[in-house]
Amino acid sequence: MAYKISAADCTGCGACEADCPSKAIRMKGDVYAINPDKCTECVGKFDSPQCVAACPANCISHA
Repeated sequence: MAYKISAADCTGCGACEADCPSKAIRMKGDVYAINPDKCTECVGKFDSPQCVAACPANCISHA
C-alpha cells in the first residue's frame, strides 16, 4: 500500500520528490502527489520511507 500526500497540508517544497528513490512523486497542480503504482515504500532500499523523513510539513501518511 502506497503513501499519500495530504494536498491540504503540502507546501510544495519538493523535498519528498528529491528523496524518492522510486521516482514516484511528481508535482500535480500546486502540490505533490505520489503515484501508487510506482511507490515501493522504499522496501529493500531503506529502513523507512524517505519521503516521510524528508517532509517538513509532515503531510505524508500511509494511504
